Amino acid sequence: MADDRDIIDVPATFKPADDSLLTIGWLSYVLHFVVALAAVIPGAQVGVGLLVVALIIDLVKRPDAEGTWQASHFSWRIRSVLWAAVLYVVTWPLWLLFLLPGMVAWCIISLWFLYRIIKGMVRMNDRRPVG
Repeated sequence: MADDRDIIDVPATFKPADDSLLTIGWLSYVLHFVVALAAVIPGAQVGVGLLVVALIIDLVKRPDAEGTWQASHFSWRIRSVLWAAVLYVVTWPLWLLFLLPGMVAWCIISLWFLYRIIKGMVRMNDRRPVG
């Protein structure tokens, strides 16, 4: 009788997904989603506190996901937050100099961030890596 590894080409370093990591991943995605959605809806700012909590969760738990399909999700969320932060800082002078271009830039950044979070959530739901 054939072993499952003979049928499915699984790398030797691959670890099966951990249900606790899946729960933590969903918690982090939900926190990211709440912040991203609030950034797109005028007047619905929830603050960066939730985002900082989600980022800390991702940074602390990322090593536990090494070798699983979930590792890409931890990196994806961390990169999303860091890139959004850089983009917000770079476009901050637009708010100071010209209100409308600043609003447009931040709206585009917020929509991009929301897109990345939704894409990650869809891939996690399908139990696939994201990238």
